[in-house]
Amino acid sequence: MLLRIDHVGIACRSLEAAIERYTNVFGLTVVAEETNEEQGVREAMLATESGTSYVQLLEPLSPGTTVGKFVERRGEGMHHVGYAVADVTEALAEIGATGVRLIDSRPRHGSMGASIAFLHPADLGGVLTELVQPRADS
Repeated sequence: MLLRIDHVGIACRSLEAAIERYTNVFGLTVVAEETNEEQGVREAMLATESGTSYVQLLEPLSPGTTVGKFVERRGEGMHHVGYAVADVTEALAEIGATGVRLIDSRPRHGSMGASIAFLHPADLGGVLTELVQPRADS
């Protein structure tokens, strides 16, 4: 079901500072930047050299957002892991049938036009897990 690790989501206070850090230290390339009002973040996707996986940097739009609360409680750091799947709707059905709680019962809009859904961290060893069905032309 899981095809590969799509990305690691990193919560940060300043998107610009985090982009500078990850491009300078690791040589990652910024391939997309957007504001996702629904999720309450400004974000950037930085590609690895292979171009098949990413670091997603997430800056909260306000302290009351999910990522804003995360940064307030835990500081900057790893927020979630995203796994590529062929069909996010099918993956949700299969995973839900195992008893893992779904944060999203159906897919929503994600970075770079992907369809995404989150799984509850309490059922996965404390790791917030995102399923990512990349846009068809990706």
